[in-house]
Amino acid sequence: MVAQARSILLTGIAGIAALAPSLAFAAAEGGSSLPQLDWTKFATQLFWLTVMLVVFFFILQKNALPKIEDALETRRRKVDDDLDKASAHREEAEAAMAAYEKALADAAEQAKAIHRQVAQEIAEGATERRSALAAKLAEDTKAAEARINAAKAPALANLQDVVIEVVQDVAAKLAGLKVSNADAKAAVAASLKEKA
Repeated sequence: MVAQARSILLTGIAGIAALAPSLAFAAAEGGSSLPQLDWTKFATQLFWLTVMLVVFFFILQKNALPKIEDALETRRRKVDDDLDKASAHREEAEAAMAAYEKALADAAEQAKAIHRQVAQEIAEGATERRSALAAKLAEDTKAAEARINAAKAPALANLQDVVIEVVQDVAAKLAGLKVSNADAKAAVAASLKEKA
């Protein structure tokens, strides 16, 4: 504030110095009608101007400048308080963001654990179903083999009868021989033993 008052004082003095040539010209012209433009009285006028500026400066310094400084100090304190509040809010927001990110990471980890558990349960269920299916298929295969073996003996017996008849028919037609049942059975049995 003192610096501003000094700049005002220097500006006033510079303005008077700029008017000095025109005042000198007016005094030379004989302009005695205006005493403030009389060059001979210029020094006293500068003295009183300086005195008035100094008095004005002291009045400003004692009355107006403290009020201005108080207002600026109040504003500075308010700005500092606002900055402190903003910093506290920023820290709270960062803490909330960290908690959110931690909760999100925990949820993702929990979802992965649930996924692994469900995948394991599905795999175990599939393994159990495959084992049960394999056991059922093995059981069905054994039952089918037993049925086939049970049906095989009568079929082979019937087949032997059919073969004996075919052998008798073939011998009769090709060779013109009549073969008995006992001879045909013996020939078929011998042929089966050779192949076995």
